[in-house]
Amino acid sequence: MSPLRRWSALAVLALPVLLISVDMTVLGFAVPALSADLGPTSTELLWIVDIYSFLLAGLLVLMGNLGDRIGRRRLLIAGAIAFGLASALAAFATSPGMLIAARALLGLGGATLMPSTLALLRSVFPDDRERRTAIAIWAAAFSGGAAVGPIIGGILLEHFWWGSVFLVNAPVMVLLVVGALVLLPESRNPRPGPFDVLSGLLSIAGVLPVVYALKSVAKDGPSATVAVSLAVGIALLWTFVRRQRTLAEPLLDLRLFSNRVFTVAVSTNLLTVFALLGVMFYLPQYLILVLGMSPLVAGLWMLPLAGATVVGSLAAPSLARVLHLRWIIGGGMTLAAAGLAVGTMLGIDGDRIVLITAGLLIGAGVGAAEALTNDAILTAAPPERAGAAASVSETAYEFGAAMGTAVLGSVGLSVYAANLGEVDGVPGQALSAARESLGSAGEIAAQLPPDTAAAFLAEAAEAFVAGMDVVLVVAALVAAYVAVQAVVLLRRSQEPLVPSAPAPEPVAR
Repeated sequence: MSPLRRWSALAVLALPVLLISVDMTVLGFAVPALSADLGPTSTELLWIVDIYSFLLAGLLVLMGNLGDRIGRRRLLIAGAIAFGLASALAAFATSPGMLIAARALLGLGGATLMPSTLALLRSVFPDDRERRTAIAIWAAAFSGGAAVGPIIGGILLEHFWWGSVFLVNAPVMVLLVVGALVLLPESRNPRPGPFDVLSGLLSIAGVLPVVYALKSVAKDGPSATVAVSLAVGIALLWTFVRRQRTLAEPLLDLRLFSNRVFTVAVSTNLLTVFALLGVMFYLPQYLILVLGMSPLVAGLWMLPLAGATVVGSLAAPSLARVLHLRWIIGGGMTLAAAGLAVGTMLGIDGDRIVLITAGLLIGAGVGAAEALTNDAILTAAPPERAGAAASVSETAYEFGAAMGTAVLGSVGLSVYAANLGEVDGVPGQALSAARESLGSAGEIAAQLPPDTAAAFLAEAAEAFVAGMDVVLVVAALVAAYVAVQAVVLLRRSQEPLVPSAPAPEPVAR
């Protein structure tokens, strides 16, 4: 494949991750408008928001393995078509049930896109140095999409109806299908062996209740249903792991985890996203509800963080020429930990210098570390298992995101509730309702006399900042642990930064 075709193929492979990352941040802005139009119940609204991530997390391992078997380009094209059709269905949904079904189909399509794009990068870029650069650009596209999501959402919702945030996906998917047919080679495992249906069912049945339990804890706190769901999920995943050990051709090759670089890279992805998503749960609320910014302005103030993530991702390949993986991960996550610690100085007034400094440190550190962990995960696996390895990476992201929102979200809200004291003129029942969230406090304040409302909102803002500070401290400690883990566990590794790729796999064109 010529250099021009390789880098053109990279542009095609960056499209789906860019779009999926935009979708991660844009939906929240559309919720008020679609709620007013479709009138979903609270339960239906939760399913509209969550079913996408449930199915995405549950299907990643299965779809990564399926791509290794039937062809990664073929699966990517099928997923793009499904994603485009589901986007159109969601845009013109006329009922909550129709929108839930469309979001489920989006989750199915998304599960085929992420591992397929990452696995195809290995086939398109067999050279170690080029592949590191390509994966850094791929990671930068993911970060860039998360950055522009709030801005795109603000612009679309200002000029069009809520369905526009879904409909914009369709033409991008058409471009992806055409580009994949023209530029991407087909690649697959030439000797996949028999497919174990039971393993596929166990992987889905195990992941779904675990993700459900984590998300339910974040929203409603601990309950018997959460405990049962978590126990069932863990039991099914334990059964899945035991079964993989007995199969000659497992759905998930557990031998991948015997490679220390692979294991450290996967755990880095999980814990980094855990810390980052916990913070991202609070930061937009802080900018909008505490500082009074519009969603669009809040999105613009988050650009330094996202821009630094892109810069860190693109700088990582150059650093890889002179530094070992442990120093890049360790140094990057040390920067991120410092940025998270700086964030605790934002205070009630939101010092803009502190906001920018924290964003730059967090973004640069996370970007540099994760650009190379994805490459390490991909190249540590045999080429015929690239799709399965990529799915492990993406599953780590999903679990990290779910746990970050659940654990850190619950911790911050608990601190907020504990610090929201009584205010003269605010009934006890209203105070209890306000302790559910800062948004609830704002709704209650709107019904109070002006002076009482101002005092109550100030008290609620102070309590919220106290909760956010605790989350930032916990996230900083997690980031610092990831840094130490990388430096210590990879200290005796004799492997190069990115292990040299084995002989190229047979490619069917």
